[in-house]
Amino acid sequence: MNWNGKRYWLVGASEGLGRALAEKLSNKGCELILTARSEDRLKELADSLPSKAEVLAADISSDESMKAAGEKIGQIDGVVFLAGVYWPMDATEWDGEKALAMADINFTGAFRVLDQVMPQFIERDKGHILITGSLSGFRGLPNAIGYSASKAGVMALAESLYADLRDTGIRVQVANPGFIKTRLTDKNEFNMPFIMEPEQAAKVMFDHLNHGGFKVSFPTAFSLLFRFSQFWPDWLYYRVFK
Repeated sequence: MNWNGKRYWLVGASEGLGRALAEKLSNKGCELILTARSEDRLKELADSLPSKAEVLAADISSDESMKAAGEKIGQIDGVVFLAGVYWPMDATEWDGEKALAMADINFTGAFRVLDQVMPQFIERDKGHILITGSLSGFRGLPNAIGYSASKAGVMALAESLYADLRDTGIRVQVANPGFIKTRLTDKNEFNMPFIMEPEQAAKVMFDHLNHGGFKVSFPTAFSLLFRFSQFWPDWLYYRVFK
């Protein structure tokens, strides 16, 4: 893709993978609209980018906040949904507030974002959507109440969008990363195989945006475990992933 002059909305851009991807896109001449809750972090990021970047702070868990953001974005070429929250949670240690937050931001938040861009994409028969899923969304994982379910939801959302839009001018993609070293994974107290730095993951995402097909799951070797586990019998799956 020729990114020079393209205009993309990055939702969840203030740090981690979102920040690293913003830097890659900006270095290629892409004009960015940066959205997250922290306006200060977004301004600091925007000031460091080589290409034009607009700060649009918004609360993805709020219908009103996202509608207000949607009124300001104007015409865009694409949107990348990266927003997410995470807390490790066992069902025996249920925390309703955190569980609802993961569902509301990671899953319902994607619908709030799409609600702002789909009308213009459909009207123009042109647009680009990238949704960030997770390897944790292929099957339910232990200690992942809220997060695993929310990621399964956005992955299914991307699949439905692709099914409906694959023969139109609207390009739909999904990216399913494994562990990425961020403030979210810092909460984990278990070993995280194949953990990636945000810059490494952003390179995979950028390559996918450039010339990838519908879906990418990475790191490749680690993703095979999750992808093939969909075909395992329950007794084997739950024993291995215990």
